[in-house]
Amino acid sequence: MRWTGFSLNFLWRTPARSDRLCLVDTTLAITYHEHGKPADVLRLEERPLPEVGPQEVKIKLLKAVINPSDFGMVLGSYGKLAELPAVGGREGVAEVIEVGSEVTHLRAGDRIRFPENAGVWQTAAVVPAKDVWKVPADVDLDLAAMAWVNPPTAWRILRDANIHEGSWIVQNAANSAVGLFTIQMAKYLGLRTLNVVRREELIEPLKGYGADVVVTEDSGYEKQVKALTDGGEVTLAFNSVGGESAIRLVKALSRGGTHITFGAMTFEAVRWPTRYLIFNDICLKGFWLDRWYRDNSPERIQVMFDNLFNLMRTGVISAPVSATYKIQDFAQALEASTSPKLGKVLLEP
Repeated sequence: MRWTGFSLNFLWRTPARSDRLCLVDTTLAITYHEHGKPADVLRLEERPLPEVGPQEVKIKLLKAVINPSDFGMVLGSYGKLAELPAVGGREGVAEVIEVGSEVTHLRAGDRIRFPENAGVWQTAAVVPAKDVWKVPADVDLDLAAMAWVNPPTAWRILRDANIHEGSWIVQNAANSAVGLFTIQMAKYLGLRTLNVVRREELIEPLKGYGADVVVTEDSGYEKQVKALTDGGEVTLAFNSVGGESAIRLVKALSRGGTHITFGAMTFEAVRWPTRYLIFNDICLKGFWLDRWYRDNSPERIQVMFDNLFNLMRTGVISAPVSATYKIQDFAQALEASTSPKLGKVLLEP
C-alpha cells in the first residue's frame, strides 16, 4: 500500500470502562466515521451492545485478520463500502455466547465466522443468526480466522480455470496469503507453480510450502520461462500487484493463457502489451470474491467451505501468522501489516 509509515497518531477515544471488557454488554471496536487514510480516521471506541432479539445471536471475537481490502474500505476505494460510521475488518472467527429465542441451528459455544456486515474488528457483537456460518471445532483457530477471503480466492480461481493436471501457474506476490494458499492447493491438484517475489530471502520459505520454482521480480524470468519450467505450458497467471509486474506475467504466459487480476497492491496503471493479446491470444480477466459469493447459492458456498475445512484439518493447506496484537494495540498491528513479512497479522480481544 502506498500510505505506509504509520505515525501512530490515531484518533483515540479511550473507553470509559475499559475494565469491563470481559463483560458482554459492550464492545470495543476499531471504527471510522469518514473515509481516509487509516492512520487519520481509525479510532478505538467502546459501544453498548443491544439486547439479543429472537432471531439474533451475541458473539465474542476470537481472532480477526487484517487484509488489504480492509484498508480499501477505510480509504473508500473498495468495490463495496460499509455505511458510515463503520467498524473495520472483514474476516475473523467468533464464538456464540447467547442465542435468541427463535434460533434453533446455533447454541452457545459454537465457533462461527464473524459476519462481515457487522465489522469484524470489535470484541463482541449482536448479529442476525441467518448471517452466521459455522466453523468446525477441529479446525485450527488461526486458520479458521483466515478461512474466508484468501483460501476461497485461490480455490475458486484454480478450480474454475479448468486447467489440466501438470499445467503451470505463474503468480506475483507469491508470498502473500493468496500466494501461499495457491502454492499448496496447486500441489494438491497436481499443478505446478512459478512464483514471483520481490525479496530473495523469500525463496526458500516458499519452497518449503511446496513451490516448484521461485524467482525475483527483477530476474528477467519472463524471458526464461521455457528453461524454468522445462518446456512446460504456463496456462494461468495470478496478478495481485499491477503495474510492470502484471505485464511480466502476460509475457510469461503460453499461447492461449489466461491472466486473472484480483488485486492491485501498487495502485500502478497497467499499459497492456497489445502484441501478446493479439499474437499469443492471451485472455485478460478479473476475479472478485465478493461477487462470487453473491452469484452463488448458500449450498454451493457450503460445499466449497466443506472442502477448504477438510484441506485445513488434514494439513494440506496452512498459513503462517506474522504477529498477533490486542485490539487495543491496533495502531501497531496496522503498522506491522504494511511492513515486509511472511504471514498475516491478526487481532484478538
